[in-house]
Amino acid sequence: MRLVLTALLATVSWGATALAANHDSAPDVFARIDEIDRASLVMTVETGIVPRPLGHTIALALDRVASDAEKPGASRPDDYLRIEPLIIAIAGPDATRMHAGRSRQDIIPTVLKLEQRDRLLDLAAALADARASLLALAEREAATIVPAYTNGVQAQPTTYGHVLLAYAAAMARDSDRLREAWARTNLSPLGAAALGTSSFPVDRKRLAALLGFDAPVENSYDAGQLAPMDLGLELTGIAANLATTAGSFAQDLYAQYHQTKPWILLREGALTGPSSIMPQKRNPVALYSLRMNASDVVGGAMAFTVMAHNVDSGMPDYKRNQTIPPARTLALATEMCRRWVSVLDGLVVDRDRAAAEVAADYSTTTELADTLQREANVPFRLGHHFASELVTYGRGRDLRPADLPFDEVQRIYADAAQAPGLPQDMPKTLPLTEARFREALSASGMIAAAKGLGGPQQAEVTRMLGEARDRLATDRTWLADKRNGLAKARSGLDTAFAALANGG
Repeated sequence: MRLVLTALLATVSWGATALAANHDSAPDVFARIDEIDRASLVMTVETGIVPRPLGHTIALALDRVASDAEKPGASRPDDYLRIEPLIIAIAGPDATRMHAGRSRQDIIPTVLKLEQRDRLLDLAAALADARASLLALAEREAATIVPAYTNGVQAQPTTYGHVLLAYAAAMARDSDRLREAWARTNLSPLGAAALGTSSFPVDRKRLAALLGFDAPVENSYDAGQLAPMDLGLELTGIAANLATTAGSFAQDLYAQYHQTKPWILLREGALTGPSSIMPQKRNPVALYSLRMNASDVVGGAMAFTVMAHNVDSGMPDYKRNQTIPPARTLALATEMCRRWVSVLDGLVVDRDRAAAEVAADYSTTTELADTLQREANVPFRLGHHFASELVTYGRGRDLRPADLPFDEVQRIYADAAQAPGLPQDMPKTLPLTEARFREALSASGMIAAAKGLGGPQQAEVTRMLGEARDRLATDRTWLADKRNGLAKARSGLDTAFAALANGG
């Protein structure tokens, strides 16, 4: 009964997390339009488009509308044309002067940009947390020998720290992509009006600064008609790229969960749940939740691509709140990273089982051929043929590499050396002692012998771990700087608006 309750609680917990993510990802368009109105009012007063006394009146009206919208059960309209009548009801028709040089064609893209940049920073933060968890695990398992696979088959031994650092490198590239996308995301469409600006002296640079943007989108037609599409494709593409890496990570774990004796599992409890009918099962709830979340992100990117494809410039398909707009896909990717952290923090590695799986197969034979070439000048093709014959002999007799009789090893080498096409003066005796042969065929020996840049040897794993941590620290600093910049801009807008509201 306790196991069943655990399963139900785990499922409810992960389901509640998903619902919370859905709720948190719903954009507050009203708040975004209010922020835009406040910036527009400050700018129009500063440029003389709106007289300062009228600016004071409009500021009070905006405060009143915002306050009313905060009341329980109050409406929070998501369209400027539904908000404007609320302002007019308080400040009168002259309040519409604030709208000079604006259009929903630039307001809507600005709302989208405000939402997208917040979601981009949220994703950057969640990705940094996932990288930190992964690096902590990589340090813990830096020397843990595990089998690595190519084409779904055990290929060579490596260390789990080495594998995890590969994922850290992929995640760091996605972090780079987010930083690069920020430069294009944090540009303001506001003031472009319908598409060709207006005859009013609208200061687009001032609008951008008030809203925390680095600059305006320069071409006014691009601002509202083209940039929302290609930026949406870029942001959803980055999210999908990250989701593909997360999905690959999940599948690597699933490859172990499929085994009778896996060498890696999730810690039992909130991350797992037993079957409702099969007592022996421990379903990896957190793992398949991560994978499903990753699929939602990829689906969101594909949906946006379809919506944006073959759409005339100026059409609303890719700009309004569709089922999965770019900001929503970024929010899904953020939740995916949070689930990824839970999986990483809950992984249990059975080091002995991993080492046993490596020792049970012949994934070190490449190093045996390399050793023969490097130390005894044996052509690689002969070494490869000899090693292949060893595998055939050992597997046919259900022997592990460590259990191969050395006299049979010597015989197999002598036979291999008789193969046609080899030099006649080729030594027919295995040019390795038994101790050296067994060391070359061991997983620890193969890993220690690695010399290449970025390999699994301890020195390289330690070096890459340190560089990955430095890179993560740099990314966290960048994130803090961007958030501080937005907070400073908002403080400046609030100060300038307060001056109007107070009659200054």
